[in-house]
Amino acid sequence: MAKKMVKTNAARMLDKSEIHYELLHYRTEDGKVDGVSVAEKIGFAVEFVYKTLVATGASKQAYVFVIPVAEELDLKKAAQATGEKKIEMLPVKEILTLTGYIRGGCSPVGMKKPFPTFISSEAGQLDEIIVSAGKIGVQLKLAPNELLAATTGQFAELTASSQ
Repeated sequence: MAKKMVKTNAARMLDKSEIHYELLHYRTEDGKVDGVSVAEKIGFAVEFVYKTLVATGASKQAYVFVIPVAEELDLKKAAQATGEKKIEMLPVKEILTLTGYIRGGCSPVGMKKPFPTFISSEAGQLDEIIVSAGKIGVQLKLAPNELLAATTGQFAELTASSQ
């Protein structure tokens, strides 16, 4: 008998909101859990796979940024999107305490409390994107507009390649 896949907190929250998604699982034994490796493991181009980053503004407000895995967050564009003077990445050791998730398994859905969320504008051109489901080895595939609804987020230019 096959082992039943356990749903993550993010998946349960999407269920509660009646948001359609698909869970994708990948093997983690090789230790390759960076976004580009995950894209390869699940069989999707990197353009469809997004990573979740947490940063803080000069005001000490935390922000969530969802960007393509092969891209880097442009801190100036992030500050502009949030209306902050300056944005800094949250130290890795603080991610679990603030979000309830660990590095490599941080989902934009289902954090300990809601934070202002910004999704890279490129996502708006896609039918579906893939983000962490809140656990290393599990991803969520869903429509970008559904992710916006689940996070009460907004699209913004966040990467060097954003135009």
